[in-house]
Order: sequence, then structure tokens, then C-alpha cells
Amino acid sequence: MSQISRRNFLKSAVVAGAMPLMAGTQTDSKKTLKFIHVTDSHMDLSDSDSVEAMQLMAQFINTNYKDLDFVLFGGDNFNNNAPQDSDALKFKEIADTLHCPYYTVRGNKESFPSGDKQINLEAFKNMFCSAKELHVEGKDWLMQTKGYNILGLDSCIENHNNGAYTEETIAFAQKILDQNKPTVILNHHPYTNYWGGTEEKDIHKYVLNNTQEVQKKLFKYPNLILTLSGHKHIDSVKELQGTRVIVTRGFVRPLDLDMYPMRYVELSGNTINEKLIYTA
Repeated sequence: MSQISRRNFLKSAVVAGAMPLMAGTQTDSKKTLKFIHVTDSHMDLSDSDSVEAMQLMAQFINTNYKDLDFVLFGGDNFNNNAPQDSDALKFKEIADTLHCPYYTVRGNKESFPSGDKQINLEAFKNMFCSAKELHVEGKDWLMQTKGYNILGLDSCIENHNNGAYTEETIAFAQKILDQNKPTVILNHHPYTNYWGGTEEKDIHKYVLNNTQEVQKKLFKYPNLILTLSGHKHIDSVKELQGTRVIVTRGFVRPLDLDMYPMRYVELSGNTINEKLIYTA
């Protein structure tokens, strides 16, 4: 007699009792921006649990967060180690089942293929950055909605785990910030040693390598209201020069079986409401 795993049971239930962050309050959907940040899912075709977790994520969002404007994926979305682009295509297949648009940036996994045939920058852009509402410059993109600028900045260094913004990326971000609209930046590498690490090698890997330059040039803008990063898999919400700086817990790090983390965010003007949520 076959047994039903806890995972498959939860997949069918999709935690029907889960409630959005702002349930019970009245919000103007024309002015309030609602989205979910998912980062470091590390979907791997050799690990069926990681694929099922992504399917659970999409089903959970579709069931419990029906009024989202979009979902943001923060990099290391898939491990880029399967033959050719098969894991990228599987990730896209699952993400395409979301009821709302989704937008992605690369992490070190997408920029560090395990062989010559895995997805590269141009293939990633063609697959994930071709939506008509995206304005793409170089390896970065801009999406404008409800009076906000959403910037997807690529902080990856090809074939390395550490990251930095190029001069072109910084200039692009400055050009958009000069528009003086409330702006959100999505990228992979965090801006600070927020976990208090002491090993230089660890800090070099995880903190944006030219963070001091970036902080000087970008964080001086009062309209930079929010940044969203990942990479270290450890959750953090801090303020940096007046900007809310969030690193969302890695989706790959569940609290328990099937309890995979994401962050729900609502923006209304310069007001930011956010909460870490789980699929179970």
C-alpha cells in the first residue's frame, strides 16, 4: 500500500489557512504595490525535492496571494548544472504557472555554469528578460509600475561566486535614480557583512566587493527606498543611509520540511510593510 508523503499531502492542501500580511486592512490596489521576493531556491534537477518545492511555491502563491503585482526572483534560482538549459527551462516552466508576472536576476549559480553547455548571460536574458515591460540595458533591467522604478541589477562576476557592480551598472542605476521616483533594487549579493562574519574569504564571497563605492554613489539618493538581495541565505532587515536593506532567507533553507521562506512586501508611497512568509 503506497504512502502519501508529508510533502505531497501539503502540496494538495497548500496551507489553505495562510493569510496575506495586510489581511484585514483596506488598501488601494491602484496605489499599493504588492509582490513576493523569492531568492536562492537552488532548484536542481538531480534533487526532486527542490523541484517539488518550487512547484509548491507557485501553488502556494496562486492560492494565497491572488492580488500580487509580481514575483521577484533574486538569483541562484537554479543550479545551472544540468545538461544544456534543461534546469533553466524547468524553472521557467514552473514560474510560468504563477498567476502574475515574475522578474528575475542572476545569482552566482546562473553566472557560473558547471560546463560549456549550461546557460550563459545572453541565454539567461533571452529566456527571462524579454518581457515587453522591461527596459534592458546591458545585463540590467528596469520595470516601471504604479509610480515606482524596479531595477534588476546584475551583481555577478562571470565564473565567480563573489560579486560587484560594473561601472555600466552603477551608471544605469544613477540614471534611473535621477528620475526621482521611488526605486527598488533587486540584486543577488548583499551590501554589508550583516551576519557579522570574521573570515576575510567569507566576506569577499558574500558581500558586494565594491559596496563602499556603490553605497556612496547610489545610497545617497533619498528615493532609493528598498533593496532586496540574497546569496548568504540568512535573513536580515536593516536601514542603510535611510534605505531599507533586506536580505531574504534562502528558499533552500526551510525551517522544517515544506516550510520554504519568501518575503511578502507592500509599498505605498515611501511606506514599506514586509514579512517573511513560509509555504507551510
